[in-house]
Amino acid sequence: MARIYNTEEGGRALVARYRKLLGRWPVPSEELRLPTSQGETFVIASGPKDAPPLILLHGAGANALFWMRDVAQWSRHFRVYAVDVIGEPGLSAPSRPPLESDLYAKWLNEVLDALALPRATVIAVSLGGWLALDFATRHPERTEKLVLLCPGGVGRQKYGFIFRAAFLLLMGDWGRRKAMAIAMGPQLASGDASRPAYLLSVYKEFRPRRVRLPIFSDERLKRLAMPVLLIVGARDAMLDSKGTLARMKRNVANLTAHFLTETGHLITGQTGVIDAFLRTPLTRAS
Repeated sequence: MARIYNTEEGGRALVARYRKLLGRWPVPSEELRLPTSQGETFVIASGPKDAPPLILLHGAGANALFWMRDVAQWSRHFRVYAVDVIGEPGLSAPSRPPLESDLYAKWLNEVLDALALPRATVIAVSLGGWLALDFATRHPERTEKLVLLCPGGVGRQKYGFIFRAAFLLLMGDWGRRKAMAIAMGPQLASGDASRPAYLLSVYKEFRPRRVRLPIFSDERLKRLAMPVLLIVGARDAMLDSKGTLARMKRNVANLTAHFLTETGHLITGQTGVIDAFLRTPLTRAS
């Protein structure tokens, strides 16, 4: 298993803080622990048990808290499963299999099996978007709809930010705040005031993945026959949003896309837009 925290003590403190913040979950929920071949996977389930299933996949350096501002609306009409991605600072196993393998898709397949879900809609952001694309292109039959916020694996990764961040992270909390602001973009300052403070503690204690996300071929992207909603920010410091938009338009037949001109990598304020997309009835071929 990967070592994902700088120290065991710091990791325990970060996990304890996460558990405390989970107490603020805005709707009634269940905490599930699912066995998979990559270790235990932690999931928070909200909404009516007989409602259509909705899987949420957060990005790198995050956990289910990412969805705190969205889950109340989505859980009105869906059974929402906020998954802690393996190898990230949540309550799932620290496993980090190679991204070039099929093991992440196998892991998500096992999560759906453990939840007894033949199919589900998936909402995913950044690294979670890469995971969702990897899964949906391998298992389109299990993916009802796909919502991607600044997904990795489509447009090129930007490396200028990485060099700036590496320097800033050497400058204590001030540098970490500056690096975090550059990485996330202008939306970081909006919403819950506790978010930057918690993210700062993650930056301090968590060891992020230091690998390039594999880029999906046009042939893989063309497998996405399900309805897809793509939302990207023009001011994304980490991913080429224009390239992502162009490739998705070229390869995905059933695509709805939004290009947000004043938004960076952290995309907020789209809860209603996503909800409308989710609730649009599917038209299936007879």
